[in-house]
Amino acid sequence: MKVDVLNMKGEKVETTDLAPAIFEAPIKPDLMHQALVRQLANARRGTQSVKNRSEVSGGGRKPWRQKGTGRARHGSTRSPQWVGGGKAHAPKPRSYAKRMPRKMRQAALRSALSAKASQAEILVLDEFKIEQPKTKEMAAILKRLVGDSSVLILLPESDTSVEKSTRNLTGTETILAQYLNVRDLLEFDRVILPLDSIRVIETNLGG
Repeated sequence: MKVDVLNMKGEKVETTDLAPAIFEAPIKPDLMHQALVRQLANARRGTQSVKNRSEVSGGGRKPWRQKGTGRARHGSTRSPQWVGGGKAHAPKPRSYAKRMPRKMRQAALRSALSAKASQAEILVLDEFKIEQPKTKEMAAILKRLVGDSSVLILLPESDTSVEKSTRNLTGTETILAQYLNVRDLLEFDRVILPLDSIRVIETNLGG
């Protein structure tokens, strides 16, 4: 797939080929969904905990005798139906982690990248650099490149100036290309890919 390579002014400087194995792979929504569910599940801390009737304090004595009062029989004021009672089937700390083979995760990424490429939502730049952290300058650059669209910027390596400049911009996220994931690809409207980031992705995904 041939695409235009732009500079940070939005001007075409050359063309480049995107690896068909990565950017023209079969688009598999079910596989992308599975990878997304796995990623979201693995991000859950699983530390929720609620007390059941054996863990709440009090309720050691029977509130009234079994028969003769005209009221329902109860053995404890800490049963789930009582105010202040324990929770029935209380959630406890657990792991929500899901497993997915590496080849399937890579295939999901290739599928997501191909979906973005097929809709012309990938913007290839010769480089993406800024001299010093300036949010206003970065906002102007992104406005020129992608307009009002939300954008994911994939950097080949850590760049403090770019990362600080985008930190307070709404609808903008900057991550390293080696940490590319399905959730971020699906969350943002456009993807900015410097040429060096493409090489990182091709190395990781076998392009």
